[in-house]
Amino acid sequence: MRSAPVLAAAAAAGLVFAAPALAADPVKVGMITTLSGGGASLGIDIRDGFELALKEREGKLGGVPTELIVVDDARKVENAKQIAQRMLRQDEVDVVTGIVWSNLAMAVVPTVTRAGKFYISPNAGPSALAGKRCHPNYFNVAWQNDNLHEAMGQYVTDKGFKNVYLMAPNYPAGKDAISGFKRFYKGDIAAEVYTKLGQVDYAAEIANLRAAGPDAVFFFLPGGMGINFVKQYAQAGLMADAPLFGPAFSFDEGILKAVGEAALGTLNTSQYTHDLDNPANQAFATAFTEAYGRKPSLYASQGYDAALLIDSAVAKVGGDLSDADAFREALRAADFASPRGAFRFGPNQHPIQDIYVREVVRDGEGVTNRTLGKVFTDHADAYAAECSM
Repeated sequence: MRSAPVLAAAAAAGLVFAAPALAADPVKVGMITTLSGGGASLGIDIRDGFELALKEREGKLGGVPTELIVVDDARKVENAKQIAQRMLRQDEVDVVTGIVWSNLAMAVVPTVTRAGKFYISPNAGPSALAGKRCHPNYFNVAWQNDNLHEAMGQYVTDKGFKNVYLMAPNYPAGKDAISGFKRFYKGDIAAEVYTKLGQVDYAAEIANLRAAGPDAVFFFLPGGMGINFVKQYAQAGLMADAPLFGPAFSFDEGILKAVGEAALGTLNTSQYTHDLDNPANQAFATAFTEAYGRKPSLYASQGYDAALLIDSAVAKVGGDLSDADAFREALRAADFASPRGAFRFGPNQHPIQDIYVREVVRDGEGVTNRTLGKVFTDHADAYAAECSM
């Protein structure tokens, strides 16, 4: 049992669920995610998806009372590192999850795995952790960073675009995005531009883009970055001359709510959309919308799946997490019904899954994503061969 001071500290940090006072050996999950500042909507969706799964199971995962400690990293590396250390040393968590940003993941995941604990990524999937720096205790339920960009590279090629302008933030996920797109895109590249992470003014980039005269633009700008860029691009009158293509990270439901009709007709790729036609998704999308008053984004589905993965593994080991090897094998089995549909882990413990193309369409008084079709079936990442597990 945790002492009263530790429980008080956890409550101050954001304890969402707690085991009953007399319960022994609860499952302890530490969630480090972005709840304030730029990109907060992404972390909020991940948290809400995870919490929904926990609420549906009456505060239990795998039938075991579960403590979920949620702490805001404010998208700062040092914050995330300090929170992780506290969770490992004071809270003695069994599993860590929640990180949105790849630079934070690179700083935290090795610390968690070296401590003999498990990290379940509901979002960030940097190439290094999928390849040479993979680890038996690191699992990603979302994707490897390149995957959605690879799908758009294939789609843009299939549609006959020949000269594409590329833009992404200058951090690990941004570089993975461009690498992924180029892996499947077969045309010319008008320019390859890396912006500052968190940038909000794109006047200079748009002026340079106009001068380059591409026939299409591929960009990856998540969170508020994407909101500002799409608005400014539309205001510049460039949509008709060079249509925008991107991953779902630049067109999630939160971004679309802020951008509005400026995004109509743009296309993006994702492994999840709220309209996917399978029983697990129909139940999840309905429950999430009823609980939170908004459609679930891919981030919400990834938070939900992180909880479902832990739930399935805890159940397989009968609630006994003391045998790390058994728990690891239970996680690898991925024995749960994901709202995205077919899902399994590859040899580097990253998803093998279908990836779709979506169009931004009107939805009542607002806009939303509608699935158009599948780009990849059972798509695996490019780094698994570098993983020595």
